[in-house]
Amino acid sequence: MPLTRDQLAQRAARELRDGFIVNLGIGIPTLVANFIPKGVDVKLQSENGLLGIGPFPLDADVDPDLINAGKQTITALPGSAFFSSSDSFAMIRGGHVDLSILGAMQVSQRGDIANWMVPGKLVKGMGGAMDLVAGVKRVVVVMEHNAKDGAAKLVKACSLPLTGQACVDMVISDLCVLVMDRARGRFVLTELAPGVTLEEIKAKTEASFDCAERLETVVV
Repeated sequence: MPLTRDQLAQRAARELRDGFIVNLGIGIPTLVANFIPKGVDVKLQSENGLLGIGPFPLDADVDPDLINAGKQTITALPGSAFFSSSDSFAMIRGGHVDLSILGAMQVSQRGDIANWMVPGKLVKGMGGAMDLVAGVKRVVVVMEHNAKDGAAKLVKACSLPLTGQACVDMVISDLCVLVMDRARGRFVLTELAPGVTLEEIKAKTEASFDCAERLETVVV
């Protein structure tokens, strides 16, 4: 059965490594802050100028002045640093962020990502999306495998405006996990959600992909 939003965040949290500086995108990726593995010390960074984001606050602990780039109320861990937006983007563009976990509306079979605009809909701007996919060492996309109308989100070529080209290293969907093989320039299916079959993935995916010799079950 498909993974829940919390399970997606839990699986994405397994990509965190001790000492990493990590940026979490808007939506499901922000939930990763609640599932950082014990013993793993990571610093969560936000484009609006905070390094050291903690779990989401309980209602009694909400500070309306403490928000992330998506305007959600957050907590700050002891030792957190606050700085300007320009310093934050200098950190991103300078290659000092190890991992970015983002949502997406489309990902192409070569690792292009479209995640900032749907033509005809009003948007306030792309925020830091372009900087993140260009300046961060590794990009992981967390998303539902298909759109609400059933359309594939893993596609041969993105039809929506691109955020970045050939920059996605891993896709974690509610149905499976795919890892980009840079040498071959295509994704490799490595994990299936419990109860999901390879045939189901093929039927719901427009993009071409390879299959690992041994498919694992997603562990959360």
